[in-house]
Amino acid sequence: MNAFSALVRKDLVLYFSNRRSVIVSIVAPILIAAFFGSLFGGGDSAPAHVPVGIADLDDSPLSRQVVAAMKADPSLAITELPDATAAAQVKAGTLRASITLPKGFGAQSSQALFGASTKPRIDLRYDPSQSMVLPLVRGLLAQHAMQVVTQAVFSGSTPVIADMREHVAADSTMPPERRHQLLAMFDDIAKVQQARPTDPAASGSNPGGGRATLSMPFATNETQMSSGTEPRYNSYAHAFAGMGVQFILFMGVDMAIGLLMSRRLGLWTRLRAAPLSRSTLLGSRIASTAAIALIIFAIIYAVAMAAFGVRIEGSVPGFLAVLAAFALLTASFGLLIAALGRTPEATRGLAILATLLLVMLGGAWVPAFIFPAWLQKVSLVAPTRWAIDGLDAMTWRGQPFEAALLPVAAMLGFTALFSILAVWRFEWEE
Repeated sequence: MNAFSALVRKDLVLYFSNRRSVIVSIVAPILIAAFFGSLFGGGDSAPAHVPVGIADLDDSPLSRQVVAAMKADPSLAITELPDATAAAQVKAGTLRASITLPKGFGAQSSQALFGASTKPRIDLRYDPSQSMVLPLVRGLLAQHAMQVVTQAVFSGSTPVIADMREHVAADSTMPPERRHQLLAMFDDIAKVQQARPTDPAASGSNPGGGRATLSMPFATNETQMSSGTEPRYNSYAHAFAGMGVQFILFMGVDMAIGLLMSRRLGLWTRLRAAPLSRSTLLGSRIASTAAIALIIFAIIYAVAMAAFGVRIEGSVPGFLAVLAAFALLTASFGLLIAALGRTPEATRGLAILATLLLVMLGGAWVPAFIFPAWLQKVSLVAPTRWAIDGLDAMTWRGQPFEAALLPVAAMLGFTALFSILAVWRFEWEE
């Protein structure tokens, strides 16, 4: 252990003695993260097949028709869930939005079509990172609900018109001219229904000749589902996670290239002359690289919190666990690239390709939810995706410690795999 700790201290002293390199490794991700955070602060484009949960608390024929119409829409991937479950999945980022049709929706929406009753209030919850999803879901909900409600009102299959006529006739607060127009329209509709009760052309028409104006049969309560005293999407939190991951991976590769340079200069031959095993030599490099990664990431997030409002809204232990797991992943990744590259020159080219692919697939440059559906699934094989998702969950999403367990487990699994491959493929002589 004395030899191991001495090797780790040696690596730390050598790395931090190069002040210019340390400053660049810290300042570069901060500047680029600030740029990307401001660039994507306005939202994102709406992806196809937006996953949306729906809870039908009314369970009336009309509300079931609305749910069926939403399910048939090609732009949405509707899942029927209990209200609390749907809200929790929106908060966790599994669903983009959730719709809750309240009790009495069917009866109240029909009555409210002409302002004759209180409008039912539909709860529309949405992920604050999906700014373009809200108008999409709101618009499609309005379209399908209006179609279903107007068809039910004008089809003649329900006594809605007669009930609404009685309500309007008894409403003394309504202006007389408007009451007269509505009553005349209801009488005209009744005549059309009696003459052609099964004519589909009568459905959804306005027999009143425009003498009364239709209004939206519902209102929405729109709530951002994220944690914290001010629930909102902080694009800087994602940008600093992505840029931190990218530049720390580059740092890990630089440390691995330094390992190859030491081998070329004969330093490893001298170290191997001492009673040190391969695992001790390579393990000390993994430990020192991981320690440097943790220090740099801590400084990056300190700047993010002080200057850009990034906060750990979730579990602090979970946040630290994600950082520690990624630090170990960085060290093993750099060692693997060095083992595969074999020489410093070849390793640099391989490192650029591998690192850029990982950061692109992981959503470091642009959020992964902008990817096509197939690419979102493919990106799960990239360890950087787990790192960024874990950091997002612990910062602006405000998730509990349990949400960090899967990302941490995935990164530790990749770390073990990379370490085994690196030790197996590492050549002690160039």
